[in-house]
Amino acid sequence: MTTIGNGSGTREFAGKRALVTGGSRGIGAAIVRQLLDAGAEVLTTARSATSTVPEGAAFVQADVRTRAGAEAIAATAREVLGGVDVLVHNAGGAQPYKGASDIPDEVWQEALDLNFLASVRLDSLLVPAMRERRQGMIVHVSSAAVPTASPQFLHYVAAKAALESYSRGMALELAPFGVRVNTVSPGKTATPGGEETRELWARVAPGENDAAAPSPTGSTTPLGRDGQPDDIANAVLFLASDRASWLTGSNLFVDGGEFPRG
Repeated sequence: MTTIGNGSGTREFAGKRALVTGGSRGIGAAIVRQLLDAGAEVLTTARSATSTVPEGAAFVQADVRTRAGAEAIAATAREVLGGVDVLVHNAGGAQPYKGASDIPDEVWQEALDLNFLASVRLDSLLVPAMRERRQGMIVHVSSAAVPTASPQFLHYVAAKAALESYSRGMALELAPFGVRVNTVSPGKTATPGGEETRELWARVAPGENDAAAPSPTGSTTPLGRDGQPDDIANAVLFLASDRASWLTGSNLFVDGGEFPRG
Protein backbone atom coordinates (compact mmCIF):
# COMPACT_ATOMS: atom_id res chain seq x y z
CA MET A 1 0.00 0.00 0.00
CA THR A 2 1.43 3.38 -0.97
CA THR A 3 1.71 5.84 1.89
CA ILE A 4 1.07 9.54 1.58
CA GLY A 5 3.70 12.10 0.76
CA ASN A 6 6.71 9.78 0.96
CA GLY A 7 6.97 8.42 -2.55
CA SER A 8 9.35 11.21 -3.51
CA GLY A 9 11.44 10.76 -0.40
CA THR A 10 10.00 13.83 1.34
CA ARG A 11 9.75 13.97 5.11
CA GLU A 12 7.02 16.54 5.48
CA PHE A 13 6.55 15.93 9.21
CA ALA A 14 10.22 16.30 10.12
CA GLY A 15 10.48 18.24 13.36
CA LYS A 16 6.81 17.60 14.21
CA ARG A 17 5.72 15.93 17.44
CA ALA A 18 2.67 13.72 17.09
CA LEU A 19 0.37 11.98 19.55
CA VAL A 20 -1.91 9.20 18.22
CA THR A 21 -4.36 7.51 20.56
CA GLY A 22 -5.12 3.84 19.97
CA GLY A 23 -2.05 3.28 17.81
CA SER A 24 -1.12 -0.30 18.59
CA ARG A 25 -3.00 -1.97 15.71
CA GLY A 26 -5.24 -1.40 12.72
CA ILE A 27 -5.86 2.17 11.58
CA GLY A 28 -3.99 3.68 14.52
CA ALA A 29 -0.85 1.67 13.84
CA ALA A 30 -0.97 2.68 10.16
CA ILE A 31 -1.19 6.35 11.15
CA VAL A 32 1.77 5.92 13.51
CA ARG A 33 3.87 4.18 10.84
CA GLN A 34 3.15 6.84 8.23
CA LEU A 35 3.97 9.67 10.63
CA LEU A 36 7.24 7.98 11.53
CA ASP A 37 8.07 7.46 7.86
CA ALA A 38 7.36 11.14 7.24
CA GLY A 39 9.85 12.19 9.91
CA ALA A 40 7.67 12.86 12.96
CA GLU A 41 8.41 11.95 16.55
CA VAL A 42 5.42 9.86 17.63
CA LEU A 43 3.88 8.87 20.96
CA THR A 44 0.97 6.46 20.92
CA THR A 45 -1.35 4.90 23.48
CA ALA A 46 -3.34 1.77 24.29
CA ARG A 47 -5.29 0.57 27.30
CA SER A 48 -3.18 -2.58 27.62
CA ALA A 49 0.52 -3.31 27.39
CA THR A 50 1.30 -4.49 23.87
CA SER A 51 4.19 -5.60 21.68
CA THR A 52 2.53 -4.45 18.45
CA VAL A 53 3.37 -0.74 18.62
CA PRO A 54 5.21 0.25 15.42
CA GLU A 55 8.96 0.35 15.87
CA GLY A 56 10.27 3.82 16.56
CA ALA A 57 7.20 5.12 18.38
CA ALA A 58 7.11 5.90 22.09
CA PHE A 59 4.25 4.28 24.02
CA VAL A 60 2.18 5.03 27.11
CA GLN A 61 -0.30 2.58 28.59
CA ALA A 62 -3.36 4.57 29.65
CA ASP A 63 -7.15 4.45 29.46
CA VAL A 64 -8.39 7.36 27.35
CA ARG A 65 -11.90 6.81 28.72
CA THR A 66 -10.97 8.44 32.03
CA ARG A 67 -9.74 11.86 33.10
CA ALA A 68 -6.81 10.18 34.88
CA GLY A 69 -5.88 8.40 31.66
CA ALA A 70 -6.00 11.64 29.68
CA GLU A 71 -3.80 13.35 32.27
CA ALA A 72 -1.26 10.50 32.10
CA ILE A 73 -1.14 10.71 28.31
CA ALA A 74 -0.74 14.49 28.31
CA ALA A 75 2.00 14.33 30.95
CA THR A 76 3.90 11.69 28.99
CA ALA A 77 3.57 13.73 25.79
CA ARG A 78 5.12 16.74 27.51
CA GLU A 79 7.89 14.62 29.03
CA VAL A 80 8.75 12.49 25.98
CA LEU A 81 7.98 14.87 23.10
CA GLY A 82 8.22 18.24 24.81
CA GLY A 83 4.79 19.12 23.41
CA VAL A 84 2.39 18.10 20.66
CA ASP A 85 2.09 19.59 17.16
CA VAL A 86 -0.17 16.91 15.66
CA LEU A 87 -2.90 15.29 17.75
CA VAL A 88 -4.82 12.36 16.26
CA HIS A 89 -7.79 11.03 18.23
CA ASN A 90 -8.08 7.51 16.85
CA ALA A 91 -9.09 5.38 19.86
CA GLY A 92 -12.71 4.27 19.63
CA GLY A 93 -15.12 1.43 19.14
CA ALA A 94 -18.19 -0.31 20.54
CA GLN A 95 -19.97 -3.64 20.51
CA PRO A 96 -23.30 -4.07 18.72
CA TYR A 97 -26.62 -4.83 20.43
CA LYS A 98 -29.80 -6.32 19.01
CA GLY A 99 -31.48 -2.91 19.10
CA ALA A 100 -31.23 0.51 20.70
CA SER A 101 -33.54 -0.41 23.59
CA ASP A 102 -31.19 -3.27 24.54
CA ILE A 103 -28.21 -0.97 25.18
CA PRO A 104 -27.67 -0.57 28.95
CA ASP A 105 -27.02 2.82 30.55
CA GLU A 106 -23.46 1.92 31.46
CA VAL A 107 -22.71 0.98 27.83
CA TRP A 108 -24.04 4.34 26.65
CA GLN A 109 -21.71 6.05 29.12
CA GLU A 110 -18.74 3.92 28.05
CA ALA A 111 -19.41 4.73 24.39
CA LEU A 112 -19.50 8.44 25.17
CA ASP A 113 -16.33 8.24 27.27
CA LEU A 114 -14.35 6.39 24.59
CA ASN A 115 -15.69 7.88 21.36
CA PHE A 116 -16.38 11.47 22.40
CA LEU A 117 -15.31 12.60 25.87
CA ALA A 118 -11.81 11.12 25.50
CA SER A 119 -11.14 13.71 22.81
CA VAL A 120 -12.68 16.52 24.85
CA ARG A 121 -10.56 15.68 27.90
CA LEU A 122 -7.29 15.28 26.05
CA ASP A 123 -7.88 18.43 24.01
CA SER A 124 -8.51 20.40 27.20
CA LEU A 125 -5.04 19.41 28.39
CA LEU A 126 -3.06 19.88 25.16
CA VAL A 127 -4.86 22.55 23.13
CA PRO A 128 -3.90 25.51 25.40
CA ALA A 129 -0.23 25.05 24.46
CA MET A 130 -1.19 24.92 20.76
CA ARG A 131 -3.11 28.16 21.14
CA GLU A 132 -0.15 29.78 22.85
CA ARG A 133 2.22 28.68 20.07
CA ARG A 134 -0.44 29.65 17.50
CA GLN A 135 -0.02 26.42 15.60
CA GLY A 136 -1.23 22.84 15.73
CA MET A 137 -3.23 20.22 13.86
CA ILE A 138 -5.97 18.06 15.37
CA VAL A 139 -7.66 15.16 13.57
CA HIS A 140 -10.65 13.34 15.05
CA VAL A 141 -11.41 9.88 13.66
CA SER A 142 -15.19 9.41 13.43
CA SER A 143 -17.19 6.93 11.32
CA ALA A 144 -18.81 7.07 7.88
CA ALA A 145 -21.72 5.15 9.43
CA VAL A 146 -22.88 8.15 11.48
CA PRO A 147 -25.52 9.29 8.91
CA THR A 148 -27.16 5.84 8.87
CA ALA A 149 -27.70 5.76 12.67
CA SER A 150 -27.91 1.96 12.82
CA PRO A 151 -29.97 0.92 15.90
CA GLN A 152 -27.51 -1.86 16.72
CA PHE A 153 -24.71 0.73 17.03
CA LEU A 154 -26.73 3.75 18.12
CA HIS A 155 -24.56 4.30 21.21
CA TYR A 156 -21.46 4.38 18.98
CA VAL A 157 -22.78 6.54 16.14
CA ALA A 158 -24.46 8.97 18.56
CA ALA A 159 -21.14 9.45 20.34
CA LYS A 160 -19.36 9.92 17.01
CA ALA A 161 -22.03 12.42 15.90
CA ALA A 162 -21.30 14.38 19.06
CA LEU A 163 -17.59 14.19 18.23
CA GLU A 164 -18.23 15.62 14.75
CA SER A 165 -20.23 18.57 16.14
CA TYR A 166 -17.55 19.18 18.74
CA SER A 167 -14.84 19.05 16.07
CA ARG A 168 -16.60 21.69 13.96
CA GLY A 169 -17.04 23.94 16.98
CA MET A 170 -13.40 23.57 18.01
CA ALA A 171 -12.34 24.39 14.46
CA LEU A 172 -14.18 27.71 14.68
CA GLU A 173 -12.80 28.52 18.12
CA LEU A 174 -9.19 27.68 17.30
CA ALA A 175 -8.92 29.01 13.74
CA PRO A 176 -7.89 32.53 14.88
CA PHE A 177 -4.99 30.92 16.76
CA GLY A 178 -3.65 29.02 13.76
CA VAL A 179 -4.83 25.62 15.04
CA ARG A 180 -6.73 23.48 12.53
CA VAL A 181 -9.29 20.82 13.50
CA ASN A 182 -10.64 18.26 11.01
CA THR A 183 -12.38 14.89 11.00
CA VAL A 184 -11.81 11.68 9.04
CA SER A 185 -14.75 9.26 8.75
CA PRO A 186 -13.67 5.74 7.73
CA GLY A 187 -15.97 3.20 6.17
CA LYS A 188 -15.56 -0.57 6.28
CA THR A 189 -11.86 -1.13 6.84
CA ALA A 190 -9.99 -4.43 7.05
CA THR A 191 -8.68 -4.38 10.61
CA PRO A 192 -8.70 -7.04 13.36
CA GLY A 193 -11.10 -4.97 15.48
CA GLY A 194 -13.40 -4.31 12.55
CA GLU A 195 -13.62 -7.97 11.64
CA GLU A 196 -14.37 -8.94 15.26
CA THR A 197 -17.15 -6.35 15.43
CA ARG A 198 -18.74 -7.43 12.13
CA GLU A 199 -18.73 -11.08 13.22
CA LEU A 200 -20.46 -10.16 16.47
CA TRP A 201 -22.96 -7.97 14.59
CA ALA A 202 -23.85 -10.91 12.34
CA ARG A 203 -24.65 -12.98 15.44
CA VAL A 204 -26.71 -10.42 17.38
CA ALA A 205 -28.61 -9.00 14.37
CA PRO A 206 -28.54 -11.43 11.43
CA GLY A 207 -28.93 -9.74 8.05
CA GLU A 208 -28.68 -6.17 9.38
CA ASN A 209 -25.12 -5.79 8.14
CA ASP A 210 -25.90 -6.98 4.61
CA ALA A 211 -27.95 -4.10 3.20
CA ALA A 212 -25.70 -3.49 0.22
CA ALA A 213 -25.19 -6.06 -2.50
CA PRO A 214 -21.60 -7.32 -2.57
CA SER A 215 -19.41 -6.63 -5.58
CA PRO A 216 -17.71 -9.43 -7.54
CA THR A 217 -14.80 -9.07 -5.11
CA GLY A 218 -17.08 -9.67 -2.12
CA SER A 219 -17.06 -6.07 -0.89
CA THR A 220 -20.22 -4.01 -0.43
CA THR A 221 -18.53 -0.72 -1.40
CA PRO A 222 -19.12 0.85 -4.84
CA LEU A 223 -15.35 0.87 -5.39
CA GLY A 224 -15.36 -2.90 -5.03
CA ARG A 225 -13.06 -3.43 -2.08
CA ASP A 226 -12.89 -2.84 1.64
CA GLY A 227 -10.57 -0.13 2.90
CA GLN A 228 -7.11 -0.81 4.22
CA PRO A 229 -5.64 0.92 7.29
CA ASP A 230 -3.27 2.89 5.06
CA ASP A 231 -6.26 4.30 3.13
CA ILE A 232 -7.44 5.97 6.32
CA ALA A 233 -3.93 6.95 7.40
CA ASN A 234 -3.41 8.65 4.02
CA ALA A 235 -6.39 10.91 4.73
CA VAL A 236 -5.28 11.65 8.29
CA LEU A 237 -1.78 12.64 7.20
CA PHE A 238 -3.11 14.84 4.42
CA LEU A 239 -5.35 16.78 6.83
CA ALA A 240 -2.51 17.08 9.36
CA SER A 241 -0.04 18.29 6.72
CA ASP A 242 0.69 21.78 5.44
CA ARG A 243 -0.90 20.72 2.14
CA ALA A 244 -4.25 21.07 3.94
CA SER A 245 -3.36 24.46 5.42
CA TRP A 246 -6.66 26.01 4.26
CA LEU A 247 -8.82 23.17 5.57
CA THR A 248 -10.44 23.30 8.99
CA GLY A 249 -13.82 22.13 10.21
CA SER A 250 -13.98 19.55 7.40
CA ASN A 251 -15.08 15.92 7.55
CA LEU A 252 -13.41 13.68 4.98
CA PHE A 253 -15.32 10.45 4.23
CA VAL A 254 -12.99 7.57 3.31
CA ASP A 255 -15.46 4.76 2.65
CA GLY A 256 -15.25 3.68 -0.99
CA GLY A 257 -18.59 5.42 -1.59
CA GLU A 258 -20.44 3.03 0.73
CA PHE A 259 -22.39 5.43 2.95
CA PRO A 260 -24.84 8.17 1.86
CA ARG A 261 -24.46 11.70 3.12
CA GLY A 262 -26.03 15.07 2.47
